[in-house]
Amino acid sequence: MKRFLVFLLFLATPILAKPLVVQNVNILEDSVKEIAGDEVEVAKPLVVTSFSILGDMVKEIAGDKVEVKSLVEPNQDPHVFEPRPQHAKDLARADLVVVNGLGFEGWLDRLISASGFQGDLLVATTGVTPLMHAHHHTHHAHHDHGVFDPHAWHSLKNAPIYIDNIVEGLSRLVPEEASFFKARAAAYKKEVEVLEAQTHEELDHLPVESKKVLTNHEAFGYLGHDFQIVFYSPLGISTESEPSAKAVATLIDRIKKDKIQAVFVENISNSRLVERIAEETGTQVGGILYSDALDVPGTQADTYLKMMRFNLNSLVKAMRKNAEVK
Repeated sequence: MKRFLVFLLFLATPILAKPLVVQNVNILEDSVKEIAGDEVEVAKPLVVTSFSILGDMVKEIAGDKVEVKSLVEPNQDPHVFEPRPQHAKDLARADLVVVNGLGFEGWLDRLISASGFQGDLLVATTGVTPLMHAHHHTHHAHHDHGVFDPHAWHSLKNAPIYIDNIVEGLSRLVPEEASFFKARAAAYKKEVEVLEAQTHEELDHLPVESKKVLTNHEAFGYLGHDFQIVFYSPLGISTESEPSAKAVATLIDRIKKDKIQAVFVENISNSRLVERIAEETGTQVGGILYSDALDVPGTQADTYLKMMRFNLNSLVKAMRKNAEVK
């Protein structure tokens, strides 16, 4: 009888132990999967752009294929930007750096040199026909952008050039995603084309005399060139420039003579000077224009296209007001 009981116990032992073995094996397999997953996860290439407008363009084309950081953040002025140690660290890790060029980032060469950056440098304005800025023959304090206006992104005709250059840089960085970048770029350029056509429909019938606008500094020359708008400003091509009393007086006389009602401040600039000019000319500040930086995420101008659409809509309304006065 005892032998029979021992025999039954012997048969039952593997069956009772089996669930414990399976459970241990499952735990081991899960651990292996977690470890393997951590090992195969590869960090995305890092693209650093000089300022927020370029950052958005890169994000629009690259999607989730790269990580994007901008040195100059939304609502910050690139003209007076002062790099910090963290910016040098970001550049040191970057695989690709995208800059505007045309002398816009006067601080960048020193920062790149200090960071030890070894990646690829892409100049987004390559192929753009630059405009000479209105004050190239005068001297303003604390800045030097040369004779060319660097604000070429304000031309919707130039936007496809920026886009194509960015596609080229991204395709060199992540060649297996080249077709992905090209497809997104094609859709992006189509949106730009539609916005340009819509703006011409709104503006082309307005009289030339109504297409005059006052802003802080000379940031909108390319936009003015595309749509035959004359922009006046107390400052030069850089927000660091300091206008003389004579220059301000001359500008006030011009505004009074031409009955300019389209007066705007910029999101990156101190509004006091424009407000003073508006007060002395009997006009009112009609709102804000976004010049050298986007707005913060979740706002009316947090992407390049939203910024351009907002600026153009604001200008159309103001120039209609000009036309009514004249």
